Amino acid sequence: MLYYLLYPLSAKVGVFNVLRYPSFRIVAAGLVALLLGLLLGPIFIERMRKLQYGSTNVREDTPDAHKKKAGTPSMGGALILLAVTISTLLFADLANRYVWGALLVTLGFGAIGFWDDWLKISKRNSKGLAGKKKLVLQAVWVLAVYYGVLTDWNFHVEAGFPWLRVGSYVDLHLTLPFVPTRFFEPNLGWLYLPLMLLVILGTSHAVNLTDGLDGLAIGPAIVSSMTFLALSYVAGATIAGFSLAEYLRIAYIPGAEELGVFCSAIFGAGVAFLWYNTYPASVFMGDVGSLALGGGLGTLAVLTKNEVASAILHGVFLGETVSVILQVWSFRTTGKRIFKMAPIHHHFELKGWAEPKIIVRFWI
Repeated sequence: MLYYLLYPLSAKVGVFNVLRYPSFRIVAAGLVALLLGLLLGPIFIERMRKLQYGSTNVREDTPDAHKKKAGTPSMGGALILLAVTISTLLFADLANRYVWGALLVTLGFGAIGFWDDWLKISKRNSKGLAGKKKLVLQAVWVLAVYYGVLTDWNFHVEAGFPWLRVGSYVDLHLTLPFVPTRFFEPNLGWLYLPLMLLVILGTSHAVNLTDGLDGLAIGPAIVSSMTFLALSYVAGATIAGFSLAEYLRIAYIPGAEELGVFCSAIFGAGVAFLWYNTYPASVFMGDVGSLALGGGLGTLAVLTKNEVASAILHGVFLGETVSVILQVWSFRTTGKRIFKMAPIHHHFELKGWAEPKIIVRFWI
């Protein structure tokens, strides 16, 4: 927004010329998100404490030691989303479809998470929205954003008949980490859509599973946001006509550098939230935060062509998810459990590890 409001004035006010550089707007977005989160945090937490008084925000499938956390307000992810949204709208190029795609998926998943959290509060239980319903709503929303924002619809007449030509702003090629694009980059066509849904929905629910200890989920999310900041900038930036992506032999995505503003906003808002979420937490993230952050990170993986690499970047989230899958498979096939409790961070709790030790070691 500021890019369009102030940059045209740069001819008269030279200092506004800095807005033309994504690097400046990336730094500014992170700082503004950080300040918003820190300043609004105490007010938000107090409001949530009053709103949620008498409800339990502790999941049922957790160790008994978590009962002491009863009364801690949840839905802190709404604070993250507020800071990310304001900061992104202020400093991003709002003509960029990638920015809108990432932001809308994040906000849509946040709305679904908000509904889930609100059901838990209003019904005074920790059940919330049914898992299958969440998956369906998320899938529908991702496809709506894809076809509404990330797809180009062209009507034309050919041989006297009207035709609809659909083009995708999302690169439908598959890329692999450490493999130069000129060696292997198959075009999946519309078969790419199931992969896109798998990455985005899978990442969203992986972050949700990880959000079980104070600060456990937001730490890796902060690291991922900074990693995607670098990847998106390299994928789209050109310096004096020189493409960094072509030099590194990765997918070149014109305009992807603007996603760095969104990534920086997540970083700033995440650090601010961690200030209040660190052990012992003053506020929990809730599904409004975990589903949204996971959706945003998954969308970044798709838009920057790091779908497969995201499994490495999101190693903590993947490990938590795999532990649940293995636990369920083992119990259903053999009647025995591999872990004392899943997700795996609860396994280490029951082994006697202190919560801060688990959190920091998972961050590492």
